[in-house]
Amino acid sequence: MSTSKVKTGQLWSKGKEDLKKQLVDLKTELGALRTQKIAGGAASKLTKIHDIRKSIARVLTVINSNQRTQLRIYYKNKKYLPLDLRPKQTRAIRRRLSRKEASIVTEKQKKKTMHFPQRKYAVKVR
Repeated sequence: MSTSKVKTGQLWSKGKEDLKKQLVDLKTELGALRTQKIAGGAASKLTKIHDIRKSIARVLTVINSNQRTQLRIYYKNKKYLPLDLRPKQTRAIRRRLSRKEASIVTEKQKKKTMHFPQRKYAVKVR
């Protein structure tokens, strides 16, 4: 069982299995501390519970971040990207036409512009 806080810098270099093992260790330690708290443990155990919870959060953050980077690599050249990997932006921006869709001109509009182009006027300068 670990007794000190987990440093995030050390977690990034660890592998997936090491992180999972450390997570299990931290969770078992947290369970033990909680039972000691109920049994009437010292006040120092309460602060340790806080530290263990934060350490668990750090380990989970590193695991999730690594998983997301692997998924980004996997979906890099695919046609569709999972929703949670797409850029968030705003609802209006997400629903807006793409540049390609906005630039498309219908056949009717093409004929109209070809046969009736924009008129050019010469303005007399005084």
